[in-house]
Amino acid sequence: MQTCSPDPISRVFLDLGPFTIYWYGVIIATGAYLGLWLAMRESERLGFKKDTFVDLVVFAIPIAIISARIYYVIFEWERYVNGSLIDIFAIWEGGIAIHGALIGSVATAVVFARVRKLPFWQLADIAAPSIILGQAIGRWGNFMNQEAHGGPVSESFYQNVMQFLPDFINRQMCIEGVVYHPTFLYESVWNILGFVFLLVLRRFNPRRGEVFLSYVIWYSFGRYFIEQMRTDSLYIIGSLRTAQVISIILILIASALIIYRRKTNKADRDYEGNKLNK
Repeated sequence: MQTCSPDPISRVFLDLGPFTIYWYGVIIATGAYLGLWLAMRESERLGFKKDTFVDLVVFAIPIAIISARIYYVIFEWERYVNGSLIDIFAIWEGGIAIHGALIGSVATAVVFARVRKLPFWQLADIAAPSIILGQAIGRWGNFMNQEAHGGPVSESFYQNVMQFLPDFINRQMCIEGVVYHPTFLYESVWNILGFVFLLVLRRFNPRRGEVFLSYVIWYSFGRYFIEQMRTDSLYIIGSLRTAQVISIILILIASALIIYRRKTNKADRDYEGNKLNK
């Protein structure tokens, strides 16, 4: 176990007396903005109205945040049941789950597409790179909160790996005198690679829906392995980590949907919107 002298970076971005802005919120908002900008550019290229994704995000982001918090609180209920009611709503302290956010945002997109009479799978494909980019950026909010980290690193791992990381990362991963695995960094890097992969994939003009489903598989695969390193996992029963179980389920569902949609010719258009020959 590698020891250290704690000297964390402040979680506060701006202190205005009674009103405090935290780095966590700033970073999450930055990821959301960049994701929206990217989706707007691509949706315009594919012929959607300019404000389509702005309208979608107006509903999707609040619902995603609420569902992410509900998901987290449900699986951490023992932590909140005897505490103050305000603690349940204190998302500025951290404690939201990406799987909960995905459930809320996908449900919102399905309803939005039906109301607007837009193709859901095409919207999902456009949004996929934006989502994983937002996740990659958002993990740095966990970094500022010193959360979502792994267990203590060994001296050999520190000497052979972590000492080559930027000093500010090692500084923030020094918690109560012990250096911890920066699993936020591992997932952020994995998501950036996934972002590049999705951009490349869509250039090959795959069948509609397969960019989004590939995102689900990519993210879930990496999350499964990174999750087992974390010390703050949510658990379903006993030692079963919620995120790992959900990741396996999502990989199976996404893979089955790709096969099913191809077999039944439901994926009858490509990413660009062209009709495919049966």
